[in-house]
Amino acid sequence: MKLTLAFSPCPNDTFMFEPLVSKRINMQSLEFDIHMEDVERLNRDAAVSRFDITKMSFNAFTGLSDRYQMLTSGSALGNNCGPLLIARKEFPLSGIGNLKIAIPGYNTTAWFLLKYAFPEVKDVKEMLFSDIENAVLKGEADAGLIIHENRFTYASKGLVKLADMGEIWEQSTGYPIPLGGIAVRRDLDDRIKEKINELVQSSIRYAFDHPGTGLPYIRANAQEMDDNVMQAHIDLYVNKYSLDIGDEGRAAVFKLFKTVHPGTTEDVLSGLFVG
Repeated sequence: MKLTLAFSPCPNDTFMFEPLVSKRINMQSLEFDIHMEDVERLNRDAAVSRFDITKMSFNAFTGLSDRYQMLTSGSALGNNCGPLLIARKEFPLSGIGNLKIAIPGYNTTAWFLLKYAFPEVKDVKEMLFSDIENAVLKGEADAGLIIHENRFTYASKGLVKLADMGEIWEQSTGYPIPLGGIAVRRDLDDRIKEKINELVQSSIRYAFDHPGTGLPYIRANAQEMDDNVMQAHIDLYVNKYSLDIGDEGRAAVFKLFKTVHPGTTEDVLSGLFVG
């Protein structure tokens, strides 16, 4: 059986999926047509069910859970890994509602977390996540909401941190930060969904056990990223929750889901994940 699989070219995703792409593991009679896109593009593709299996922001998932379920493996979720609000100079956060802020997309969990922390924010501009730092430097935005590897590069460009969205979420809720996960189409057979879940977990476990084998693939898709930044990216976003989201990880996703949809029942929550 051949399925379409989409994820981002970011090091955390390529690290996790390289063993699967390179068939270093037991493929369980499955084949995959691989696609790579920025996560916000993937969120939009998911809205039209373009791929069978896809990386997706948990915020986007709150509007697409009728079409997709989340795997328990492959998540980007953890502590001290949330999006940062950065600017050219310090601003008092009391005036954040007056700033024009560049964001990496309305479907991203980063945008959800910004609204969660600062509901008064109104003036925002969508752009590709990797363009946000330069947009702030050029004055095209007063501040920028950065994700992925930009967490490790903004200070070297002379930008300053105004606030850490993940820190605000963790302090407010007590849960780890649910950024994104790997979703599978609901209309696939349950046995196939379980097999996919096992396969993704096996791929991640192999990547952890053989960290050097996937390096050429990770580098090839990392857009000339410095090796130290690339490794820091992997270390931050691939962790125990990536192997198995667990009860704490599920609870964090449920909290996000109920924040977006306050009337969500336990029956709905229990069906969000495969297995």
